[in-house]
Amino acid sequence: MDKILVLDFGGQYNQLIARRVRSEQVYAEIKPYNGISVEEIRKNGYKGVIFTGGPNSVYEEASPHYDATILDLGIPILGICYGDQLMAYMAGGEIASAENGSEYGKTTVFTADDILFEGIPQESICWMSHTDYVKTLPEGFTTIARTEKCPCAAMCDRSRNLYGVQFHPEVTHTVYGKQMLHNFIFSVCRCRADWKMDNFIETLVERYKKELEGKKVLLALSGGVDSSVAAVLLHKAIGKNLTCVFVDHGLLRKDEGDFVEKTFGKQFGMNLIRVNAEDRFLSKLEGVTEPEKKRKIIGEEFIRVFEDEAKKLGKIHVLVQGTIYPDVIESGKGDSAVIKSHHNVGGLPDVISFEQIVEPLRDLFKDEVRETGTKLGIPHELVWRQPFPGPGLAVRVIGEITKEKLELLREADAIFREEIANAGLENSTNQYFAVLTDLRSVGVMGDARTYGYTVALRAVTTDDFMTAEWTRLPYEVLEKASGRITNEIKGITRVVYDITSKPPATVEWE
Repeated sequence: MDKILVLDFGGQYNQLIARRVRSEQVYAEIKPYNGISVEEIRKNGYKGVIFTGGPNSVYEEASPHYDATILDLGIPILGICYGDQLMAYMAGGEIASAENGSEYGKTTVFTADDILFEGIPQESICWMSHTDYVKTLPEGFTTIARTEKCPCAAMCDRSRNLYGVQFHPEVTHTVYGKQMLHNFIFSVCRCRADWKMDNFIETLVERYKKELEGKKVLLALSGGVDSSVAAVLLHKAIGKNLTCVFVDHGLLRKDEGDFVEKTFGKQFGMNLIRVNAEDRFLSKLEGVTEPEKKRKIIGEEFIRVFEDEAKKLGKIHVLVQGTIYPDVIESGKGDSAVIKSHHNVGGLPDVISFEQIVEPLRDLFKDEVRETGTKLGIPHELVWRQPFPGPGLAVRVIGEITKEKLELLREADAIFREEIANAGLENSTNQYFAVLTDLRSVGVMGDARTYGYTVALRAVTTDDFMTAEWTRLPYEVLEKASGRITNEIKGITRVVYDITSKPPATVEWE
């Protein structure tokens, strides 16, 4: 199987680069820049290497660097943003801070004729995010793209198949970014498209049949897409040796607990235990307002509940979780910045009583998880359910969490989702939900003064959940949802709509 190495220099879009490569049916593997040597790269037979972006300046002593001999391996390399500057620096070029201003956001790029830009107009929109730039090209390199402010927006040494781009081809804002990556993968690296999801499933099932043979396995089932796919995958591999524990922590959406129990206990015939632990979680969260602290508490309490259930079941060797790539990157990977901890990544306590943690979906993006679920025979309505965070409504209630607030949010969220469905818009937005803010404001009903909470509605459109655009929902749908929420739910006096994209915001509010 042909594979591309994504060498991670600490940016936040590094997993997205790997996802773009995999979408071309070529396997991508991510390694931190300080986690693999030049010799290992040579031995592993990579068809190409991609240097990622990062927040540093190459001329700073503490910035991540790499062995310059990688440029002479004979393996095609593509440097992106910081990776572009690093390539130039290693090859003897000069990097400087932009004298006429930095570039951030959508920028027009002018490209020359080159194999990297085959099938792409000479003028197009790309996504820039830089202060430094390549001021002087290394010997043997040629400029192949520019912008109004950046004289070298892309460069190459064709004799060594070394390419660098100052912009980010991996994000959707770069209009022809996918085509650029396609050209690098197939025209420069000459890869074969042999990474198939069927092969991935077959490989994992066979792996876990052997690895978990004779072991009792406990799976953390939330009923969301990720844990559901992990459950069916492991059930296929080890059958009745798998026990799914569904923790109803009181932070679920309306009627969700009953739905999960019915689907997996009856429809799939799995060993399912439902633990009603609302009081336990809410007592731990009492008085807590800081988002990261909420996540840490919920993450640890999840594990403690599983440990308690494991003791009741006898010897349990393995804990399975539905961790996926976006969870890992946002919780911080290597030298990447931490955006927020996920309960099943950064939120885990240091010491747990299970011998092993298995995360079968850790290397997959959300679209790959859904594709896996479909191929496993999971019903469409479950595979395409709304994404739901592990900490549940705890990260959609701003400030302190109480039963009263949770009930208000459940009802508001249910109304919003119902109006989206009534309008036939479920497939036009990828995630939509309500948030109960900690803001209270004055309202009026029946000539009487009211004083209640403000609810924020959120809907985003994305194909990878690493970047997202706010969804332009029809005004009449928003009006209908707002009217129903304020009229049907006592305690909510105001509804607003969140029109912030990711970045700069995250999809969830906390």
